[in-house]
Amino acid sequence: MIMSRYLVLHRSDAAWTALLAAVVVGGALVPSNDYYLNLLVLTLLYAGLASAWNIVGGMAGQFSLGHTAFFGIGAYTSTVLLNYAGVSPWLGMLAGAAFSMVLAVLIAFPTFRMRGVFFAMATLAFSETVRILLIYSRKFVELPYGLSIDFKPGLARMVFSDRASYVWLAGGYLAAVLVAAFLLSRSFTGFYLRAIRDNEDAADASGVPVRRYKLLALLVSAAFSAVGGTLMAQYVMYIEPGTVFTIGFSVDLALMSILGGVGTLAGPVLGAAIALPFREFLVEAFGDSASGTHLVVYGLLLVVIVVLLPQGLLGGVRSLRAQMSQGRRRAAAAEARLAAGTGTGGR
Repeated sequence: MIMSRYLVLHRSDAAWTALLAAVVVGGALVPSNDYYLNLLVLTLLYAGLASAWNIVGGMAGQFSLGHTAFFGIGAYTSTVLLNYAGVSPWLGMLAGAAFSMVLAVLIAFPTFRMRGVFFAMATLAFSETVRILLIYSRKFVELPYGLSIDFKPGLARMVFSDRASYVWLAGGYLAAVLVAAFLLSRSFTGFYLRAIRDNEDAADASGVPVRRYKLLALLVSAAFSAVGGTLMAQYVMYIEPGTVFTIGFSVDLALMSILGGVGTLAGPVLGAAIALPFREFLVEAFGDSASGTHLVVYGLLLVVIVVLLPQGLLGGVRSLRAQMSQGRRRAAAAEARLAAGTGTGGR
């Protein structure tokens, strides 16, 4: 009975799964140029990271702006272990996930007392604290500002000579995050998280251990964000505090989830598939002529979309379908009344 809840796939779940598999397999096997493959890898990675953010930000309703800390810890942990101890990134990313979960516990105790914008600001402050501590630690530890990964292709080093291999890697990461989110959403944990998101006071009054389940969502989200940080570091092969601990990264993840449909499984993936290529297009269009203009245009358009579609694109589609269905029912009822009136007049 319990297993059947996990095995039942709705038609929309099956359609999204088939589409994702087609994109990954097609991107990896169909010959393409480096530009489009690079865009595909980044889109898959960001989709996985946005889905990881969605576990705590969407399913549990805890709007975090501190996920760049988990991402950066994952990137730095695996890269430092690889460069200075020769540890494979496959193991390094597990260590990064463990460190991020420890940080998540430290963040949870003071911030879970706050709600809404206060929680968001508190998590933002924690991520900035981590960045500043990393920079300050260079006074005591010989650590260069930026870390490069030597280009020595090999599965053990998670470095590949072709971008198609990174498509498989990023696609596998996204699939793992989505499976975890799917299992959470179908379990009692998912029901509790949605109850907390919809009305935390009511959930608490109903006996839901609110802090325990918010912490569980944050731990899962932090671990997958750290793994994403390792994969991104292995792909770009260079990291520094200004790139992996940037506030803009946390904002991007939240915006992608909101754009597609926060709290849904497909929403963050759809948001990343639209927002990231759109941002790259704006960089190409405005990058040389007016530096920074693309950020203004990108931000304004996202704000407009969010204002017009507060439930995201998926919510907008659902609302449109509901209105169309309601319109069809009204038209059918009007036709029935007209037919009844005609029949009565004929008698």
